Amino acid sequence: MSSSTVETQHVVVTTLTVTADALTVELSDGRTISVPLSWYPRLCHATAEEQRNWRLIGGGRGIHWPLLDEDISVENLVFGKASAESQASLKRWLEGRSKN
Repeated sequence: MSSSTVETQHVVVTTLTVTADALTVELSDGRTISVPLSWYPRLCHATAEEQRNWRLIGGGRGIHWPLLDEDISVENLVFGKASAESQASLKRWLEGRSKN
């Protein structure tokens, strides 16, 4: 049986960089993936300190920003999937931030 899926099960994040415009992740298989920061609105609205405060989860198959309650998987990065957060959810989160 032939498959066109990309193997991501054993690929993990080795390095991560957040700039004003992009999220760039280096993977254990040698790939570097860079996606527009606009794909992840919580990261866009975050301070530099919040963007730097991340940890690997799932054995390196995902990234978690605890101060932002944001999770991004290697699989979503490889397949080019942006955040699926609804506009209503993002609006509530932004309103909560303005109260702090």
